[in-house]
Amino acid sequence: MHETRIIQAEDEEMAEAVHQAVALLAAGELVALPTETVYGLAADAFNDEAVAKIFAVKERPSFDPLIVHIAANRDLKKVAIVPPEIEEAVAALSAAFWPGPLTIVLPKAPGVSDLVTAGLPTVAVRMSANPIFRRVGKEFGKPIAAPSANRFGRISPTSASAVMKELGGRISLIIDGGACRDGLESTIIRIEPGEKRPVFQILRAGPISKEDLQKHGKVVKVRERDAASKPEVPGQLPSHYAPTTPLLIFDKPEDFHPEAGKRYGLISYRSWTKDGYITLHDWEKVETLSSGSGKLVEAAVRFFHVLRTMDEAELDFIVAEPVADTGLGVAINERLRRAAAK
Repeated sequence: MHETRIIQAEDEEMAEAVHQAVALLAAGELVALPTETVYGLAADAFNDEAVAKIFAVKERPSFDPLIVHIAANRDLKKVAIVPPEIEEAVAALSAAFWPGPLTIVLPKAPGVSDLVTAGLPTVAVRMSANPIFRRVGKEFGKPIAAPSANRFGRISPTSASAVMKELGGRISLIIDGGACRDGLESTIIRIEPGEKRPVFQILRAGPISKEDLQKHGKVVKVRERDAASKPEVPGQLPSHYAPTTPLLIFDKPEDFHPEAGKRYGLISYRSWTKDGYITLHDWEKVETLSSGSGKLVEAAVRFFHVLRTMDEAELDFIVAEPVADTGLGVAINERLRRAAAK
């Protein structure tokens, strides 16, 4: 057991927070750090003992690969090999979306451990836009492995307090950088050369949408993995991001048939009665993802917070209203489906 400390990383305290985080990483320990997507559980990507602690602390299976974060474009060669036929595409995407919530899957460099990549010949790489994470990465001077800072399969944390609920007593330090800006894990893509334009395969939907990527190449969504196959990247397991309370999704309100005596809560996209969900039942609790006519950016930011709030409400079931299946809505609905697949 650890005594888990939370350090605020506001402007005047930033230097000390970064110093303590870097010292722990250098000693082979784990630190929870904010990113623009969710909080990450950080370790030295080139220290196998430290990486092994990630799997132990999260109770994560060793066949589920980790994302490696770099602090600058020049660090990409430390962890990945960029094939000549996709060099131009990688350069264009990194110029457009790094730092930011885009993860690119590339052939791994020789020095990258099989533990990080779960034995795969590829590595998932991104560069966080969060100023605290970036400063830690620059001062540490080495790539950082950092999956979400929660127990495996559970709700991803978007605040320091959520990390404490998940990993308190398991790690020494949480750097509190406030609420995460985007609220959903990064988009993960693989790049293939195309006849006229590069082809981007979306392996996990996220804040960088299909529409964002189409400006730079042809976008295809890969088919769902077979449940028995091992994941190529994080977030591909059939059940993931799951609350302990059973989550139900109904594409149409009339498909909902409540059991007598059970306590139901509703996650509503925008609380409009014309959507049919709000007036469908005498809900024990209602949480709204977005105000007004519905804003997908706002819904994405609130998604994991609302899911965690509902999970703590002592309900028998959580009912989730699907959101518009465009842009960020694709990523939200994907996570809803995985959260419901228990």
